[in-house]
Amino acid sequence: MGMTVGMVFLLWSMNVFIKAVGLGNSSCSGAAAVCGSVTIPYPFGIKPGCYIDDSFAIDCNKTLGSPKPFLRRLDLEVLDISLEGTLRVNYPMSSWCPKSETEIAPKVSLASSPFVFSKLRNIFVAMGCDNLAYLISSDVSNSSLRIIYGGCMSVCEKDAIQSNGSSCNGIGCCKTTIASDLDVFTTRVESTSFKRTEDCIYASLVDQKWFEGNLTNQFEVQKMSHVPVILNWEINANLSSRVMGGNSSHSTCQFANRSSSLGNMSSTFTCSCDSGFEGNPYLVDGCQDIDECTNLEVCSFYNLRYPCVNVLGGYYCDPVSDHKSRNKIIIIGISTGFGLLFLFIGGWWSYKVVKKRKNIKRKEKFFKRNGGLLLQQQLSSSEVAVEKTTKLFDSKDLEKATDNFNVNRILGQGGQGTVYKGMLIDGKIVAVKKSKVIDEGKLEEFINEVVILSQINHRNVVKLLGCCLETEVPLLVYEFIPNGTLSQYLYDQNEEFPATWDMRLRIATEVAGALFYLHSAASTPIYHRDIKTTNILLDDKYRAKVADFETLRSIVVDETHLTTAVQGTFGYLDPEYFQSSQYTEKSDVYSFGVVLVELLTGEKAISSTRTKECRSLATYLIHSMEENNLFDIIDARVMKDAKQEEIIAVANLAKMCLNLNRRGRPTMKEVAKQLEVIQTFQKTPNVQQNYEEIEYVRTEMHEQWDDVSTSTMSGADNGVASSSGSRPLLSF
Repeated sequence: MGMTVGMVFLLWSMNVFIKAVGLGNSSCSGAAAVCGSVTIPYPFGIKPGCYIDDSFAIDCNKTLGSPKPFLRRLDLEVLDISLEGTLRVNYPMSSWCPKSETEIAPKVSLASSPFVFSKLRNIFVAMGCDNLAYLISSDVSNSSLRIIYGGCMSVCEKDAIQSNGSSCNGIGCCKTTIASDLDVFTTRVESTSFKRTEDCIYASLVDQKWFEGNLTNQFEVQKMSHVPVILNWEINANLSSRVMGGNSSHSTCQFANRSSSLGNMSSTFTCSCDSGFEGNPYLVDGCQDIDECTNLEVCSFYNLRYPCVNVLGGYYCDPVSDHKSRNKIIIIGISTGFGLLFLFIGGWWSYKVVKKRKNIKRKEKFFKRNGGLLLQQQLSSSEVAVEKTTKLFDSKDLEKATDNFNVNRILGQGGQGTVYKGMLIDGKIVAVKKSKVIDEGKLEEFINEVVILSQINHRNVVKLLGCCLETEVPLLVYEFIPNGTLSQYLYDQNEEFPATWDMRLRIATEVAGALFYLHSAASTPIYHRDIKTTNILLDDKYRAKVADFETLRSIVVDETHLTTAVQGTFGYLDPEYFQSSQYTEKSDVYSFGVVLVELLTGEKAISSTRTKECRSLATYLIHSMEENNLFDIIDARVMKDAKQEEIIAVANLAKMCLNLNRRGRPTMKEVAKQLEVIQTFQKTPNVQQNYEEIEYVRTEMHEQWDDVSTSTMSGADNGVASSSGSRPLLSF
């Protein structure tokens, strides 16, 4: 209550001050200044006293040919200014050229200014072959506290860039969103190639609309020294007395709290014209009434035009003042009143019938286009018994379940679609995935993969309950997993259910069993291709559930390799797959090995806080074991709960999974078997005997791998057969 009274008093004080002092400077008329082709409205200004404070001061530089406006404090060229709180500026690109060993990294800081880099309007773009680019906090004094705000990686060969056209899809060019509105950051660009490249790498924030809509060839950006970037601006609440129109003259100002990258809070505000008014809300009488009557159609009905009366903030039609129009209305009303009534009733009924038929035809069209007929054939086939496992959901039921796909129901968003939380009519909670795009050339593969995923029945794999093909894009319905991801469980504090060693070992065993099932126990062998802690969910009892099959692939039984474009998550990618684009079941083993190390160390797969050579968690573990410093990197909770023999056994297993030569890695069956042995002997008191049993299992596995390696060494490394029959699962 006290805060409300204080705010009202502040706004009243502003109004009194405004009327008392007017514009405050006789040299400023309140009209917007112009520099070149850019209009400079208040609170920005060029002349002293014509801007609200120095942060909004504009210098009109006339030495560059045509006049160009620059923000005085930030020395950034202004491209245009919007009173809705945005500012478009020319921002310098970051670059790194290994040939000349030069690096250009802009040092523009918006800290302590009214500006931030817009999260919604900007994207982060990087260009060049085999590069890793990311945004980090610029606190160079303490590298362990740096925060990664966003980043992406691109891989390519020069020929691939030329054939790629102008699309920024990860080949020669990558793009991503940023984590939040930023006021200061540093751009870091690095080469991920083992070979020294002569090409430069470029990276920068960029106006998304300009980059994706205005450029005919997005690769032209690397020839530019500056690119458009959108800044959001707000005014410090301490300057409220200088606003020339706020909360008066038909404008309204809203106050908010703003947090900087350093965690400092400040009170800010923005103003806007009321409905029915337009102009500059920061000036006295800057918001002028819109004359709606200039539009001759606003008071036209049934080929009759009635007098339009403009009022402050709106208008109304006055047929009474026009006697001729009034008489015509009376005659028309009497002669056609009943007819219009029946016409309305008949039209309404016809509309309902037509709309219903149209919706039915529309659903039938989408059903056929999305492969519904193919799915019906699969369901009716005697060779595929999935009638009980695959359900065709009605689109209305899913709309009702998700509250018409309300944004408040969103569980997560990815490159392929958005996942919503929903509740079916029977009260069952589900996750509904709405795809973004559809590839009509892969409908048969999509339907076959729906059937395959529906047949997967494992307690540690997220269950696909069915799909809906009556909508513009297919909807997939999964079981709902309530307790988030393994990544959240490991790295966020959970005092009620801490990540004990028992929990971690059980989760590792469950995930290994699920992958073993997908590789060899399912009816059709399946490779996941993106195993990571964010794709492992935890149910109500904190049991592991392998999820996110966007990049999953299936193969026929006699195929052993899958050749595709490289995709996955940096830090979990199999190095051999990264180099050869040949994906095998051992590639999933490598990714699982990284997850094992995360469970042991509590460290993330990629971290800029570690040394450059140990930035990858896989390298970090192997290096520590070679230096005999394993226990120095183990998570404190694990050191407290687990026996040293157990830690050593799991670490050795992870090291075997991370073998750079995929033939030296175990299968998921062997990994699951050893984890089960460790978990079983963990519960028995005889530690020495347990350790001997674990060593026996690992020795037996080593002997099997040595035999396989010897028998396949001759000429095996010269080529790997690709899988012509492999296909993407649910890649819409």
